[in-house]
Amino acid sequence: MEITNLDILAIGAHADDVEIGMGGTIAKYASIGKNIGICDLTKAELSSNGTVELRLQEAKTAADLLGVAVRENLNLPDRGLYLKDEYIRKVATIIRKYRPKLIFAPFMEDRHPDHGNCARIVEEAAFSAGIKKYKTEGNYEPHKISALHFYMINGQHNPDFVIDISGYMEIKKKSLQAYKSQFVRTKDSFETPLVNGYIESVEARERLYGKDAGVTFAEGFLTKAPLLVSDLLGEGS
Repeated sequence: MEITNLDILAIGAHADDVEIGMGGTIAKYASIGKNIGICDLTKAELSSNGTVELRLQEAKTAADLLGVAVRENLNLPDRGLYLKDEYIRKVATIIRKYRPKLIFAPFMEDRHPDHGNCARIVEEAAFSAGIKKYKTEGNYEPHKISALHFYMINGQHNPDFVIDISGYMEIKKKSLQAYKSQFVRTKDSFETPLVNGYIESVEARERLYGKDAGVTFAEGFLTKAPLLVSDLLGEGS
């Protein structure tokens, strides 16, 4: 049965982008039965480490660890994510196909140009997907999302809001460790793992956001629209 009406659709330029930015949030909401989808725009074919085939296998393992319901890859060109009508329509098709409540994309300010370009494509696609006369592939109805938020990959910015992932940081780390071609090196024939330090830096960032919010770990997000808070005192009233 085809999965539709996702609660969250997280979109990244490359497999592992979403895990870096919001793996804990995904694991948290998946654990309470929310339907989460991930869409990777490219196969990271220009990556210095690993192969396309290995990266796809690692992406599936990571998604399974996080409890993701569906993961797709649009096979757009790595280092070629420009603001093209063709690419916008492909992403709009995915949005109409899965009809998510919320979409997450990389924050536009990032040292890797593909991440910022991914955000721009997603922002255009999210708007266009709700336009009735806008044409996409497939026989999908227009769909308007509730909100678009942005997660951080290679940066540490002042977030507009954070999500407590204190109980899910270990799962997030395991999802990143699934990308052995990217984050783990071997030093000898015994395949002794040497983590390159990136996962530790992500953990340190989440620890800092958590400390600022009064929890152990938190993931930070940015948004262009005001975020509605219905329970300011946290009393459930």
